[in-house]
Amino acid sequence: MGYQNPIDLLPKELLEQLQEYVEGQIIYIPKKKANRKLWGENTDTKQFLSSRNRQIYVDFQNGMDLGQLSEKYFLTEKSIQRIIKQQK
Repeated sequence: MGYQNPIDLLPKELLEQLQEYVEGQIIYIPKKKANRKLWGENTDTKQFLSSRNRQIYVDFQNGMDLGQLSEKYFLTEKSIQRIIKQQK
């Protein structure tokens, strides 16, 4: 999300109307509910984390303990436990 000058975007009448409420301030105009996206839809992060979590579970099944998994994946042991529980 970047700043865009409303002078370039909005009709003069609308800009003048907005100035009655928020003159000289930065405002955020949220997307309509129909245009919102779920977390992870714009990137491959969701897929990456799912793949990583499956690999953590495989490593756990192959004998790695929580400490080893924690060091390998740079996560706390509590996070590793949560991932293993979710993968079962």
